[in-house]
Amino acid sequence: MADSDNSRTLSTVTRGASHSSVATSFPTYPEVAILQKPGFNRRGNDPAVATWQHWRAAWDRLSESTMQQQQLETSLFSGNLSVSGEASSSRAYNDALENEDRAAQAEEFAAQALWLVPAASVAGVIAKLDAILNRGQPSSTCVDEPWLQIRRVMADLHQIDAAVDPQHRLFAHERQPAAQDG
Repeated sequence: MADSDNSRTLSTVTRGASHSSVATSFPTYPEVAILQKPGFNRRGNDPAVATWQHWRAAWDRLSESTMQQQQLETSLFSGNLSVSGEASSSRAYNDALENEDRAAQAEEFAAQALWLVPAASVAGVIAKLDAILNRGQPSSTCVDEPWLQIRRVMADLHQIDAAVDPQHRLFAHERQPAAQDG
């Protein structure tokens, strides 16, 4: 690359398949919504849950920047732009690529921190598995091994967590129908 005027590495979109399916996995599983609710971070003061919340914020920023970059890429390469519009879109696209790269780096650092923190509860294990799923699976509906199996293990852990600590059931209110007034 020394003789090339393009010293840029491949964008995060081309580095792996996990970001190419952002639209299908953002927002993610209903189970993750409860992990982001205020009550979840008070579950036994598990450092893995707190670290997961930092990772999740970085993942969300990466997902958003990837979607923005993909939208700009589509408009830039659609061929429907004027010369001045193309120059403006090209600048915006390059900015989006840089934002995506910064977001990818922040997400990677947050993920590495998450792997190093030991989980102190089932909730911490669920949080770590959520990060593995989001980072690795090609889509939220992938049935290939091991993704379907990991999602089933997460469901098992949710049930175990609910049985062990019914007062703090992670997903109890998400799965039970609302009480009827009567």
